[in-house]
Amino acid sequence: MSFSLVTKNELARVVDDKDCCKLAELAALIKMDGSIQISGQRQLSLNIVTENAAVARKIFKLLKGLFGLSTEILVRRKVRLRKNNVYLVRIPPQPGVSEIFRVLGISEGGFALTEEGIIKDLVANDCCRRAYLRGAFLGGGSVNNPEGTYHLEIITNNMQHAQDIAELMRNFNLPARVSPRKNWYVVYLKGSEQIVECLNLMGAHSALLDFENVRIYKDMRNQVNRLVNCETANLNKTVNAAVRQLDNIKYLANTIGLDKLPKTLQEAAQLRLQYPDASLKELGELWNPPIGKSGVNHRLRKLERLAEKVRARKIQDEFKEH
Repeated sequence: MSFSLVTKNELARVVDDKDCCKLAELAALIKMDGSIQISGQRQLSLNIVTENAAVARKIFKLLKGLFGLSTEILVRRKVRLRKNNVYLVRIPPQPGVSEIFRVLGISEGGFALTEEGIIKDLVANDCCRRAYLRGAFLGGGSVNNPEGTYHLEIITNNMQHAQDIAELMRNFNLPARVSPRKNWYVVYLKGSEQIVECLNLMGAHSALLDFENVRIYKDMRNQVNRLVNCETANLNKTVNAAVRQLDNIKYLANTIGLDKLPKTLQEAAQLRLQYPDASLKELGELWNPPIGKSGVNHRLRKLERLAEKVRARKIQDEFKEH
């Protein structure tokens, strides 16, 4: 079961105490997945389609609890495609259907389901805004497993609706953005902290904790990898420098002789030959009296420059001989 499905199943179990919040959540679900069917003699029915059984049960309970009308759930099985079942929550033609449309701000022509944004009266309070976001996510949202990239999105086929959803998120300081995707509009969040806050606002507290646990483990793992890579790079740098220093010192020993060097450079050369794997700090502590890293590095650089001069002089002498 995907992390997104686990989150939706949890949100489908969230029950608001206030009717205003229930209306806001139901309005979002209808806006995302609903359609109005007009039969003979202008008889109206309301259809809401979802592939999640828990969401279908929630829509059924909201409709029955708020309006008390005859409501049915139909299941369409996709045996050939081996995909999820499709659940149709339907309010057939009956007295009182027009009342649902009036309360939710839906025109009886059905145009408001596709052409208008969020009815402002339904999201006048923060609690209702959270409920609407929850309904919109249940109707067309998804969230990536935090093991991968951080991404939460809600997809709708109406640009104004997408912009209104993004504005709801911004009311809670969530930097939501809207992006077109073929014939759809995607409202999305990318930052892990913003996704955690959005899950909290919608009421997905268990999913939030799972998300945080994975995020913390992932961040710690990445930090450990960075530290290991940094230490490995430093170790390689130290080893390469030591090898180069040893080559220079041995070259000087075989050409001009170490006894011809100044005392400070002799000491540096002897200690490096004696302790080829030591760091600059460790070499400095072996001096009597001890010296710092910069002092050791200064002496070894002098030896390196001297070796380069001797090599250059030798090349010039060989060129003159020929």
